[in-house]
Amino acid sequence: MKITIIGVLLFLVGTVSLSAQTNYSIKGIIADTVSNSKLANASISVITAKDSILQKFTRVKQDGTFAINNLSKGKFIVLATYPGYADFVEHFTLDSAHTTHDFGRISMLLKERLLQEVIVKGKAAAIKIKGDTTEFNPAAYNIQPNSKVEDLLKQLPGIEVDKDGKITAQGQTVKKVLVDGEEFFGDDPTLVTKNLRADMVDKVQLYDKKSDQAAFTGIDDGVKDKTINIKLKEDKKNGYFGKLDGGIGTDGYYQGQALFNRFKGKQKFSVYGTLGNNGKTGLGWEDNNKYGGGSGMEMSDDGGFYFYSGGGDDLDSFSGRYDGEGKPIARTGGVHYDTKWNGDKESLNTNYKIGSLTVDGTKNTQTLNNFPGNITTVNTDQTNHNYLFRQKLDLNYQLKIDSMQNLKVTADGTLRQSDTKSSFQTQNRLLNGNLTNTNDQDNSANVDGKVFNASAFYTKKFKKKSRTLSVNFRSSLNESDSKGFLKSTLGYYNSANGEHLRDTVTDQYKANKTQSTNISTNITYTEPLAKDFTLALSYMIAVNNANNDRRSFNKPSATAGIYSVLDSIYSSDYKLNQLSNQGGAVFNIQKQKFTFNFGTKIAGVKFKQVDEFGRTPDLTRNFTNWYPQASFQYKFTKQSSIRLSYNGNTSQPNIDQIQPVRINNDQLNIQTGNADLKPSFTNRYNISYNSYKVISNQYIWISGSYSTTSNPIVTNAVRDTSGVITYKPSNLKNHSTSTFWANSYFERKIPGININAGFELSANGSSYYNFQNDTLNKTKSYNYSGSIRLSKYKEKKYDAWISAGPTYTINSSSLNSALNNNGRGFNANGGFNIYLPGKFQIGSDGNYTYNAPTKSFPDQDFRRFLLNANIARTFFKDALKATISGNDLLNQNTGYNRTGASNIITQERYTTIRRYFMFTLTWDFNKVGGGAPKK
Repeated sequence: MKITIIGVLLFLVGTVSLSAQTNYSIKGIIADTVSNSKLANASISVITAKDSILQKFTRVKQDGTFAINNLSKGKFIVLATYPGYADFVEHFTLDSAHTTHDFGRISMLLKERLLQEVIVKGKAAAIKIKGDTTEFNPAAYNIQPNSKVEDLLKQLPGIEVDKDGKITAQGQTVKKVLVDGEEFFGDDPTLVTKNLRADMVDKVQLYDKKSDQAAFTGIDDGVKDKTINIKLKEDKKNGYFGKLDGGIGTDGYYQGQALFNRFKGKQKFSVYGTLGNNGKTGLGWEDNNKYGGGSGMEMSDDGGFYFYSGGGDDLDSFSGRYDGEGKPIARTGGVHYDTKWNGDKESLNTNYKIGSLTVDGTKNTQTLNNFPGNITTVNTDQTNHNYLFRQKLDLNYQLKIDSMQNLKVTADGTLRQSDTKSSFQTQNRLLNGNLTNTNDQDNSANVDGKVFNASAFYTKKFKKKSRTLSVNFRSSLNESDSKGFLKSTLGYYNSANGEHLRDTVTDQYKANKTQSTNISTNITYTEPLAKDFTLALSYMIAVNNANNDRRSFNKPSATAGIYSVLDSIYSSDYKLNQLSNQGGAVFNIQKQKFTFNFGTKIAGVKFKQVDEFGRTPDLTRNFTNWYPQASFQYKFTKQSSIRLSYNGNTSQPNIDQIQPVRINNDQLNIQTGNADLKPSFTNRYNISYNSYKVISNQYIWISGSYSTTSNPIVTNAVRDTSGVITYKPSNLKNHSTSTFWANSYFERKIPGININAGFELSANGSSYYNFQNDTLNKTKSYNYSGSIRLSKYKEKKYDAWISAGPTYTINSSSLNSALNNNGRGFNANGGFNIYLPGKFQIGSDGNYTYNAPTKSFPDQDFRRFLLNANIARTFFKDALKATISGNDLLNQNTGYNRTGASNIITQERYTTIRRYFMFTLTWDFNKVGGGAPKK
């Protein structure tokens, strides 16, 4: 009897265990791609991925649906077949976190259409195009042990990653890199790309991220950010991973980094810290604006004003970024946490970042000022010390109230403190070499700032399809308190013979306080007018209150030790109160093959500026702004589409152009205002096309934009005999300015030799106007480039890549066509890695830049070849890596930049990081996988 009872118990336990092991299922719908007819009786087979053993089999029902239950967990392949149609194949995984796999709608393709369009999922397809999203399959690319997302991105067609980690995709800068659709440490893409493991990635999605409003309603509002989303593999979402690295180099260079990530189902926790002075770590503060950097007031696309403090705060001059100029020291750290709960109805994403950046350096600037019959050269030697400390906390909370209602709440706060010192020695000369003036100047400033932003976005869908309501509330506070000193000695000379005439000395203490608050509410309602025809109505009200108090103090005497005398000329106290009301109507047509929307918004803006010093009367103005829009997208196939769009907007003159604040940090360039300025209007046109062919692995991307501005606000620069230039804005009638950019990329795999080959063509530029001594001047600034890209990868053997091509720049002024900055150039970059026996690895990468002499700088060409190399060996199953690397082996990293704008052509040379050698130890630890943890 005992044996019988025990046997029964074992049987029951085994039955329960077997039931638990087979409680997995799949489902989906099968239909024809073109006719949408349901393919009843199609065959559905589930095959084990590792050994191709058939697990389950079923037939599709009359309504096109299928389901297979009682599957075990593991990795499988689904095979769908139907007579006359191409087979459908997809890899999938069933585990504790993913017990049911819904294939959704599976579109089968007639074999007779196979040459026109092929749909293959899984490892066979490197790229899929889903509407506006280009999806890359990492399994089709080379992933080495412990390689990072950045190494994967460098292999993807149409995507480039520069030496600083900046990502360019389809000709545009990638502003966001998300992980499973969520922000990871805010807006700093490098924290994802340089640290997340490439072998954890299931898909890489590239798309233009729409605003929350457009994503909800499906109606384009023209707001888009180029975005990459890293989708993780399901079995990589449980466990922990990270890395520790430290390096010591020659010439005092060093770097260190620690990163720990703990993923547990729907929770992600990460913490990091960096320290370095070689420009490699902790310098990617891409969300500078959210840290309160800079200041300004300009018209926004939603009809509101942003406060603009007279050309920017002259004391707040450091952006907090390192762009290659000078020698940096970076110290950063941060914590990230995101989770979902309550059946995924609630989610939280929060980040805290803290860090400091110190940059010291020198710069030499050579400038040509083109004036009719009066060309001058300016030579400036500059020494800078910049320090910035800041910390930021942000959170994003989302609540799915029910199946029809959602609420998203975001908030962030920033504290910022900077300390800057700079010295300038400037000489202005005529072309014959005679001095016109000199300036020796020292600036120093200490700035404390704080920023707070909050928003709430509520959405509701009604039972009637396409009927929706959304409310978006936003508020912000920005405060800055700046204190600093200006010391300047300006020398004037007789331009005829270079004789010294006089000196003007400025010695002042400056105190600036700015504050602005913004509150706005936007309500949008969409109503279906027909089956595929929707109307979106919107209304927004916004209030902005701002104050800018700037004080300059002189000493009562040259020997006095305090600054107690207010300089009323260079002091001001302005208050700005602004109210705007905006309404709009947009129509949207949604069909299977195309989407078309059109409409306009109109905003009435009223603002009042008060001079608290009482020197000028109150300035009150009313503006009417128009924002027409239209877009059209057509899908030729599932793998190719074209999109056209148009946006128009009215731009009002800002406060600095109407009534500028006098500043004396540059006494040779004086700004004046014009209260009679009128609005300008910009028309902007965009086009994009993409296509991918699976069989040939051929990818094509073409995009471009062109805009014109009528009645533009331009500047008249008048230069007197002493070399002082006065700038006054005015509207230019009968002429329009224009800007454009275009980018095209083509890539395919060369059969037989397995090399990916591609070429890229790009162009951008602008034509605009200004006046020089009351004479109209037209400036052309165009850049053209082309490159060929070749790459080849052999897993665990080698990888190599090269990209090279010419450039040509047009930068000319109509007032002096004989003296321009037109010039050719050539850029190339490439590298290789070879994986040797004994776990050794050698690698090298290089970048070559050439700029030919121009008429403006006839004896100055620029050549630079940056060559880096490394040798490494891994230990302990590739977890530990020891690396000896050399940076800039040829010691050619000379800081250099050449630009042109209006009547000014500028060439800069500055100190930067040059040759050094470093020994680095890196430990990558990883314990992820194995399904979801037990609850």
